[in-house]
Amino acid sequence: MTSIVVIGGSFAGINAAFELELELGHAAEIIVVSRDPRFVFLPSLIWVPPGWRKPGQISLELEPILYRRGIKFRQATVERIDPAANVVHTDKGEVPYDYLLIATGAKYDWASAPGLGPEAGGSHSVCNIHHAMESAEAWLRFLEDPGPVVIGSAAGASCFGAAYEVVFNIDRALRQAKIRKRVPLAFVTAEPFLGHFGLGGMLGGEPMLKAYFRLLGIKPFANVGISAAEPGALTLSTGQVLRHKYAVIIPPFTGVQAIFDSPGLGDERGFIPVDDTYRHRDFANVYAAGVAVQIKPQTATSIPTGVPKTGWMAEVMGKAAAHNIVAAVKGEEPRAVPFADIKPLCIMDAGSQGMIIVLERVFRPRRYEIMIPGPWSHWAKLVFEKYYLMRIKHGLVYLP
Repeated sequence: MTSIVVIGGSFAGINAAFELELELGHAAEIIVVSRDPRFVFLPSLIWVPPGWRKPGQISLELEPILYRRGIKFRQATVERIDPAANVVHTDKGEVPYDYLLIATGAKYDWASAPGLGPEAGGSHSVCNIHHAMESAEAWLRFLEDPGPVVIGSAAGASCFGAAYEVVFNIDRALRQAKIRKRVPLAFVTAEPFLGHFGLGGMLGGEPMLKAYFRLLGIKPFANVGISAAEPGALTLSTGQVLRHKYAVIIPPFTGVQAIFDSPGLGDERGFIPVDDTYRHRDFANVYAAGVAVQIKPQTATSIPTGVPKTGWMAEVMGKAAAHNIVAAVKGEEPRAVPFADIKPLCIMDAGSQGMIIVLERVFRPRRYEIMIPGPWSHWAKLVFEKYYLMRIKHGLVYLP
C-alpha cells in the first residue's frame, strides 16, 4: 500500500490530508505528523491578547478528527528528513514514506534584530497560542500601569495583515478600557507604504489606511526596520527610539529547523523550492505547501519584505499538492496551480470595523482589486471563524 506522510497539522497540512483521503480512500496509508496535537485557527490569535478569545475556543484536537477520516496521526517533532532513503526522522522514531508533503509552517526569526521577541523580552508576539497567551498576561499587567504602545512588523516580515489587525484591535481594547486618550499608539512596518502587504499594494489601499490611522490617532512609521529591541524600547533603522510599555511585533519567518538539518531539501532560509505543482525541484516524491514553500517577492523593497502566505493561500497550495500526489500515485498528469495566480481572499479585522479584500491574483498586474470596508467585515470574520472550525471538526473538504 502506498504510504503518504504529511508533516504539519495546520491549514496546508490538514486540508491536504483531507484531500488525499477524499481522492484515495483506503487505497493509501495517510499519516499526519505534527508536534502540536491541536489544529489552531491562527487568524483568531489577534483576539487573544485583549482576552476576547481563549485557546479552547479556537483550537481542536487533531487525532479524533483524523481518525474519523481513516487518517493516522503521530504527535512527534520532526528532526530531519532523508529524501534519499524516503524516511522522516522524529523524536519518536522513523516514519518511512512513498510520498511526502511538507507543511511544517515557519520558525520565527527573532535573531533578525537583537533583543526582539518574547524570549529576549524586547517584544511580544501573536504567532502561536503560547506567545499570544504570554501577550495576554502582559496586557493585564499593562492595564495596571499603562503607557505608550508599539505594534508592527520587523524587516523581512511577511504576515503584515496580522500586524494591522493587532494594532486596530489594541486600539479598540484601549477604548473599552477607557484609557485610549492616555496611551500613544504607534505602528511600525517594513512595507514601503501602508497597505503594501508584501503584494505591491492595491488600488486605494494606502489612502484608505492613512485616513483610518488619522481617524484613530495611530502614528504610522512605514519603510522602517527594527535594528534593536529591549524591554521598553525599540530602535528603528532610522535611529529613532520608540519607548513603550507594551509592544507586539511580527517577525520574519524562516523554514523550521528540521529543514535546515536536512541537506539539499531547503534553501538558505529553510524554505522548500517547488515547481507550479508544488513538487520539490530535486526530489520527485517530495511536495510542499503553505509557509514552508519558497516564494520570493516580485520586486525588491528598500527595507526587505516577504510575501504573505495566508491561511487561504496555504489551503489552496495544500489541496493542489495533495491532488498532484494523487495524480502521481495513479500515473496521471499533474495540475499546475502557480502561486502567483492564487486569488487572495482576506477578511482583515479592525476592532468593530474591518475590510474584505479580494484580488484577482497575488502579484500585479491584476484585472481587479476589491476592498470593501465596513463593520460587516468584523462580523464576517466572527462568522468565518465558527464556520471554519466546524468544517475542520467534521473533516469536511471545501470544494471551490
